[in-house]
Order: sequence, then structure tokens, then C-alpha cells
Amino acid sequence: MQRKYRAKILVTLRPSVLDPAGVAVQSGLKQLGYDNVEQVRIGKYIELNVISPDETSARKDLNQMCDQMLANPVIENYKFDLIEVESQTGVY
Repeated sequence: MQRKYRAKILVTLRPSVLDPAGVAVQSGLKQLGYDNVEQVRIGKYIELNVISPDETSARKDLNQMCDQMLANPVIENYKFDLIEVESQTGVY
């Protein structure tokens, strides 16, 4: 039996990496009068469903997806939440 999992993935720049987009957003907010904003960092949020026989396999696949495509492990960190949304029967 296959199971469907929903992954919510957050990709952020490593703290040591300069974030020019974050600097630009912070500057824009200051120009709008929001002087109380500091250290803006921009990231990516990704949601996807994955079909897998179990949670362990789903987590392994997600780690590989993030390392190979969804994040650049040299300059980015990622984390994800995984929840089972339904069990599937049949072939995919």
C-alpha cells in the first residue's frame, strides 16, 4: 500500500551568506517608514505531495530532492514538515 504525504519545505540562506534581496526589502521598508525592521532574510517555501510506502522512505526522498534540486546545500539550509494526507491503494 502506498501512502500520500504532504511536505512543506522551507529553504533559507545560511547565516554566513549575504542576502542582497533581504537588504533590498529592508531598505524598501525603511523608505516606507518602517524603521523598526532589522535583518531581513528572503527564502523559499515549497509544498509538494509525495507518494511513498512509508514515512522513512518519504523523508529519504525529500532529503535527496532538497539536496539535488530544491536547495543549494553550499549556501542554503532547508527543513521540512511531513504529514500523511491519505493512504492509497493501487499502482502509481
